[in-house]
Amino acid sequence: MNVMRTILLCVAQLCWVVAAAEDLAITDVSLVPMDSARIVPGQTVLIRDGYIVEIAASESMTIDEAVRRIDGRGRYLMPGLAEMHAHVPPQADDPEWILDVLYLYVANGITFARSMLGAPHHLPLRERAARGEIIAPRIYTSGPSLNGNSVGSPAQGRAMVAAQQAAGYDFLKIHPGLDRERFDAIVAEAHARGIPFGGHVSNDVGLDRALESGQATIDHLDEYIPALLRDDSPKAAVAPMFFGWNLANEVDDAKIVPVARRTAEAGTWVVPTESLMQHVMLPAHPVEDLLARPEMRYMPRATLSQWVQATRNFRNQSDYDPQLAERFIEVRAKLIKALHDEGAGLLLGSDAPQIFNVPGFAIHHELRMLVAAGLTPYDALATGSVNVARFLGEEQVFGTVAVGRRADLILLEANPLEDISHLQHRAGVLLAGRWLPEEELQAGLERIAARHQ
Repeated sequence: MNVMRTILLCVAQLCWVVAAAEDLAITDVSLVPMDSARIVPGQTVLIRDGYIVEIAASESMTIDEAVRRIDGRGRYLMPGLAEMHAHVPPQADDPEWILDVLYLYVANGITFARSMLGAPHHLPLRERAARGEIIAPRIYTSGPSLNGNSVGSPAQGRAMVAAQQAAGYDFLKIHPGLDRERFDAIVAEAHARGIPFGGHVSNDVGLDRALESGQATIDHLDEYIPALLRDDSPKAAVAPMFFGWNLANEVDDAKIVPVARRTAEAGTWVVPTESLMQHVMLPAHPVEDLLARPEMRYMPRATLSQWVQATRNFRNQSDYDPQLAERFIEVRAKLIKALHDEGAGLLLGSDAPQIFNVPGFAIHHELRMLVAAGLTPYDALATGSVNVARFLGEEQVFGTVAVGRRADLILLEANPLEDISHLQHRAGVLLAGRWLPEEELQAGLERIAARHQ
């Protein structure tokens, strides 16, 4: 017998009614399976215990009367998306804000979050999300950052790797400031213990060594600009600023494809976080326009003030050059397209919450920028679905709409393969088989907005 349980979860003044997964049938829906750029119309998808157990043509499937039906006529069902450069708040003293951030992801169809700056409280949070006790994406978390300040010596780096692996973190987060000796010690210990590492690339390490080391991901396209400099560039010894934007005029475009090919050959995946770069740098995104975006109402006012100040500080610095910023973004777009064309793995990530990147909402900006760089809507959506499953070796678990996959799904009102913006026209989200209709998600968003008025 199909029974739906509910849990009343209260933290501070925030209460959610969390419904357990139930048996569901999404009827007469068009599938966007994400195994290729195709649509499969007229299907019914049966979900039990949080997993897809049957998919068949609607006219051929018999559904038990106890199964709840969701009307899919005129709608499209696709996998939930991943935010592969997420920031679950590292501070444990504001549980309401932590739940808000996780909710903002889910309300935008994000059902998997790779947390890029871990903290001890993320480990029990990961388990609570896995048990369905909170409305949250599935959490895959790093430990605290390994960087030039936190790692004082090679021995300390090895000890930190061992401690984080023993604690149960999923991977290691690399931040800048590491020299080769400390980085190499971290790499050796990580490989010995079988724990992946990813994130930034220190200037002293460089792109080639990062690729050679087996680094799982390079985020933000860190250190790619220095690797693209002309051989005769007078700025070869100049330190890169903000991911090398100050060196963009020295880039040799002929190097872009070879560097992309080396990335593919190394098996390193790339998380561009293009929305962060453009929001911070481009005069085409005035601060006033960014601040006026509807999603900013879900952010604390103090956070918005910090974002405004940080952006203005960057653009008001004496060496800021709008044309140089535009060239930087142009090079990055060419690099993103080359990485895709050469077969390097691209993963979807926005670095939210970060400067004018609201959790969940920022992914829609990121997807549009990937399409603007030359990817098709299918290719862009793949970076947040099937590519993520391949990256993790979990193709049989999630990332496509198929029997046996987790029922982490988005029900859309329009075809996202025709227009990437259709991803924002949701009928609802399924989170491990738990149906969250759009009206319920919007009500939750309104509760968050009301606290920041």
